[in-house]
Amino acid sequence: MRHRGFSDRIAGIPRSAIHEMTRLSREVDDVVLLSWARPSSDTPEHIKEAAVKAIRDGHTAAYSESSGLEELREEIAKKLSKVNGINAKPSQVMVTVGAIECSAAAVMALTDPGDEVILPSPTYSAHISQIALAAARPVLVPLDEKKSCALDLQAIRAAITPKTRAIFYCSPSNPTGAVFSQEQLNSLAEIAIEHDLTIITDEAYEYFVYDGARHFSIASLPELSGRVVSCFTFTKTYSMTGWRVGYLHAGEDIVRQIFKAHIPLALCAPVVSQYAALAAIKGPQDCIEHFRDKYKRSRELLCARLDRLGSVFSYRRPAGTYMMLPRIRIKEGADSAAFCRKLLTEARVSFSPGVEFGPNGEGHVRISFCVPEDEINRAFDRLEKHFKV
Repeated sequence: MRHRGFSDRIAGIPRSAIHEMTRLSREVDDVVLLSWARPSSDTPEHIKEAAVKAIRDGHTAAYSESSGLEELREEIAKKLSKVNGINAKPSQVMVTVGAIECSAAAVMALTDPGDEVILPSPTYSAHISQIALAAARPVLVPLDEKKSCALDLQAIRAAITPKTRAIFYCSPSNPTGAVFSQEQLNSLAEIAIEHDLTIITDEAYEYFVYDGARHFSIASLPELSGRVVSCFTFTKTYSMTGWRVGYLHAGEDIVRQIFKAHIPLALCAPVVSQYAALAAIKGPQDCIEHFRDKYKRSRELLCARLDRLGSVFSYRRPAGTYMMLPRIRIKEGADSAAFCRKLLTEARVSFSPGVEFGPNGEGHVRISFCVPEDEINRAFDRLEKHFKV
């Protein structure tokens, strides 16, 4: 029986399958953990040293401005202009507790109870939960799996109702690894303008694209001025997942409203992490190329190992991120959560169930390849033995 003090919106949100697999993995000895998108690389030394200096210089004991350190916002605005083609001013930037707080605060600011937000699916599970937390309704529109998980623009258009307030997408995509092309996003922009919708983006993996794919920030389109909330993060770019620092860009009127949600959610991003982020964005950027090359090599290895398990999995090579979402070919994979629990207990390998990322993810597993290559080999040696390949 449900405790009478729990809210309906919280009680109605399912338990995170990713974190449940992590919890279950602790109960099994010697598990190879490929279920969590947590890079094994350490934060670059110059970033860590900047944080230590900020602590020693007495800069981290007090709150920063809630919108973030002024110098950091200035540097972010420069980066957005140079890298993303977004004509940004510091007053349009807010520093947050990772990209996840960006999007949570944006959803809170842009929707009322009963409003609808369209998400191309499979999508990052936290985005679905953020909409439910705001008492709005997530409308999951399937990606076109036959076209490398491209946007189905016709289906998105058909899903719009008088209650639709926003379209919320993730590119490069967690969990599919798809990278939406500029052509697709130009068409999405036309839909948003036609129906007076806001677009919320999650661009956490903007730098990690491969094989000629290019990341495109939709907020760079002048016709969408004041209609986009773009969410970014330092955590993935600089292997700073534990530092919890991200940022958003939007029109000043939207930022002012999101700020009202940011204050009760976070007050400000961790100040020590903001100083680390300042060193990251101002310092040498060669670490990004290093991480990208490392993930690309790991992707190639993972694809090669999946090829040897072709009777069990089929997949499309991810164009971005450090995740992929193979389809389970055997009938035991119809229930992806049960399939993952079975692999955990019998093969000691942990994947994330695809159903975590929306109903279109069912029958798939998410595999993270931001781990050492020997971990990938160890996992797939076990899987080959388990499936007798």
